[in-house]
Amino acid sequence: KRMAFLGNTTELTNLSPDARCRTVITNNVTTIALYMLSFFFMVFLCNFLHALLRPLSQPRIISEAIVGLFLGNLPVTRRRMNNQEMKKTLNYIADVGMICHMFVLGLEMDPKILIQRPSRESKMAYAGMFSTFILAILVTPLLNIPTLSSLKFNLSISVILFGTASPLLTRLITDLKIGKSDIGRFVLSSGIQSDLVSTILLSLGYITFDPLNGFVTRNWRDILRMTSTQFIETMFAAKLSPIFMNWVNDENPIGKPMKGSHLVLSTAYVVLVCGCSPMVAGFSSMLSAFLAGLFMPREGRISKMMISRVNYFLSSIFYPLFFLWVGAESELSKFGASHIGPWARLYFLFVIAIVGKVVGTLVSGLMQGFHWPESVAIGLLLSIKGHFHVYLAIIAANNGTITVSTSMAMIFATFLTIIYTPMVVANIIERARKRSPTQLMTLQWLDPLHELRILLCLHGPQNVPSAINFMEISRGPVEPGIMVYVTEMVELTDRIAATLARGEGMDALTVTDQAVMDMREEVTNGVQAYLDENGEGISLQRMLALATINNMHQDVCILAENLVVSLIILPFHKDQQADGKLKPGHSGFRHVNRKVLRHAPCSVGILVDRGLGSINRISRSSVSLNAAVIFIGGKDDREALAYAGRLARHPGVKLTVIRFLFDSNEDSVSTTRSGGRTRVKTTEQEAEMKLDDEYFAEFYDRHVAAGHVAYMEKYLVNSGETFSTLRSLE
Repeated sequence: KRMAFLGNTTELTNLSPDARCRTVITNNVTTIALYMLSFFFMVFLCNFLHALLRPLSQPRIISEAIVGLFLGNLPVTRRRMNNQEMKKTLNYIADVGMICHMFVLGLEMDPKILIQRPSRESKMAYAGMFSTFILAILVTPLLNIPTLSSLKFNLSISVILFGTASPLLTRLITDLKIGKSDIGRFVLSSGIQSDLVSTILLSLGYITFDPLNGFVTRNWRDILRMTSTQFIETMFAAKLSPIFMNWVNDENPIGKPMKGSHLVLSTAYVVLVCGCSPMVAGFSSMLSAFLAGLFMPREGRISKMMISRVNYFLSSIFYPLFFLWVGAESELSKFGASHIGPWARLYFLFVIAIVGKVVGTLVSGLMQGFHWPESVAIGLLLSIKGHFHVYLAIIAANNGTITVSTSMAMIFATFLTIIYTPMVVANIIERARKRSPTQLMTLQWLDPLHELRILLCLHGPQNVPSAINFMEISRGPVEPGIMVYVTEMVELTDRIAATLARGEGMDALTVTDQAVMDMREEVTNGVQAYLDENGEGISLQRMLALATINNMHQDVCILAENLVVSLIILPFHKDQQADGKLKPGHSGFRHVNRKVLRHAPCSVGILVDRGLGSINRISRSSVSLNAAVIFIGGKDDREALAYAGRLARHPGVKLTVIRFLFDSNEDSVSTTRSGGRTRVKTTEQEAEMKLDDEYFAEFYDRHVAAGHVAYMEKYLVNSGETFSTLRSLE
């Protein structure tokens, strides 16, 4: 009977032991291969649909949900999933995955925010939760959601409705490029507090009521047993975990591979702590994992590695399978689309979640001095529900607490709270741009009394030597000095996205991927070593441009606008090899550079390393670098001349300015030969030429006449001579 899924068991018993073993192995391998192929096909469909929905800025959960519901309701899929073994397997996968999801959710949160003095974010979060809870308590009894009317169930669903899916909110805020803005950090902080409070209240409710048995009140022995075991588990997580994890971190310093035995030991310890209360007292495994993660230390190599690895497993493997399970459990034909009841529940659940949050955040925002559009936007973003809420809806239907139709209404309401998010963020960005003051973020208009702000972008450690020398020659006088924002441009892949964790300050999000962390540390060490030795007048801040290649330019431009920089320096998309040839790099960065040039709010330079990085140190006592500035004319060349004024102040740089001028005598000859045709200058061209002459005259008087800069003039007959003249300068 145990091998019935392999075929006819009678035929197997008639075979010899060797033939029977080969048959079983062959069938098992074939079945596993078929399931793996189906999984890869499902992932392909998710990626394909996500690419189609990308212009609408829809998050990945929407494409995964559509694919999961579609495949889960196909007749051929349902026939294969109707057997008990397949259902049991999918249930196990869903349970284990949600345990991991809740553990990482707790691990990324700080419980100390509950005992700290209420901040503006917490006041906004609590106001939204309170108003949603009151509205839900008043309305949900009228919807007949549970199969048997229960005040305890209505309390539970009210708590669920005022919660926020903070992991999903974090990913959405990051993808939509407002994670480092003030409102983005505000929403993330408020969302975390909403999620934390609602999950803790659900944990307390689980101890008091039994959701698997009609929400009956537990007897005092069960409550005492659960409370005591959960208290012991929390003490283990809060007191013993730091000692254990610090020992593992000390034994495995950063830069060395993690020992396999320590990984196994750490995993076993986490499983032991998380499984204590469920095994002894019958507490919920998911809520136990959340509480255990909540009181474990977040810092250290082992914690960050757990967050990184578990999030990668969730995003790449579990979530597609999770929504396949949701599709298998949610038979669309049972929704009851022909009746008004399911639609009414769907509508009112969505309205409760949205209106409750918006009313609370609007009142709190007005009391704190927020503009009402921002308060409404914050409320809409805090209404987002996610994977845990979908899971609870399915489990409630499986336990018979609610009908399948009501469960599906809850699931669809969850998706509706996600779909509108890009429109809300677009409105936030549009309003912010309208309110932002118009300012000239260029070198020409920089007040000499103000520091020069530069966004210095890097691809990796290979760009550090040239970046250091660029900072050295650009430093200018000690007062006011320069502020350099050293920024790595990291492509956001699914693997890296799974390692995102919440940070503090400007870094609302941090990446816990080991390769990225090692790369950033190497860059920091190289730049910091230079500053420690000779960094007078240079202020440094570390930034990160984390986005897909298609959206990388937006991240760079938003950083430049928020930081009010006057100059963006981008690395060339090719790297120079030892033989002097340029090695092709990531071709996508070529398009990133082009888009930044087109959309940047300030001046942009492309740093092509043709030997600047090979100079060990640019001396301040003798000339170490010969540089030339080509001035033909126009806005860009005036910006280059403005930057050249800073180079002229460095004693280690010998600067030559070469001005290309039009040979008017040759032009008269060519005009005579061409039948009297003349070049007609427009009013705009004449105005530009006047600006060129005025700006160059000012530069000449300040730097060339003073002997700081050498000067050359090159007369050209036509544009064709420009290239040959530049080649001759080599």
